[in-house]
Amino acid sequence: NFVSFIILLFERPIRVGDIVTLGDKTGVFILIRMRATTILDPDRKEYIVPNKDLITERLLNWTLSDTTNRIEIKVGIAYGSDTDLACRLLREAAGEHPLILKDPEPVATFDGFGASTLDFTLRCFLPNMEKRLMAIHELNTVINRKFEAAGLEMAYPQMDVYVKRWPENWPDPEARGLAKKVHHNGNGHDKAAAGNGHHGS
Repeated sequence: NFVSFIILLFERPIRVGDIVTLGDKTGVFILIRMRATTILDPDRKEYIVPNKDLITERLLNWTLSDTTNRIEIKVGIAYGSDTDLACRLLREAAGEHPLILKDPEPVATFDGFGASTLDFTLRCFLPNMEKRLMAIHELNTVINRKFEAAGLEMAYPQMDVYVKRWPENWPDPEARGLAKKVHHNGNGHDKAAAGNGHHGS
């Protein structure tokens, strides 16, 4: 730990005030001693880290030479939605936010076809880490509002289950012998409807 302390003093991979991630812990580097370093996390808890861990483990310094950082907002919308409109609204949301940098320019991409959603990602940059969580919150709020106004539905997982033979002891006599479709709408409720054809989701 003492040798690591000497290395940290000379190489200075971290400085007091830097925001760092070590393992699964992220916080502000506030103090270094001969044997250990103190990191203050967002919950105001202080982590005492042996100096050797800063040298031997993977250390991410968010603010070593450049405080600019990227955020990603992932969105899933219903199949059949206008993908061009979705990308445009995502870029608009980022462009209207006062903290989002114009350079690098925000980018919205249509990433692919999910099980129940068309998947998009908005990537944009902040000048520093100070209001990162608040910026993410505000972007999500604005995106949700814009999508609702444009009629773009935020999709949820869906599953169609077919019952080919209706049990004889079930209470609905009119449904006996008919193919049944049980539609699970993703909110914990099932809705049964009679049918004799095929249905695609």
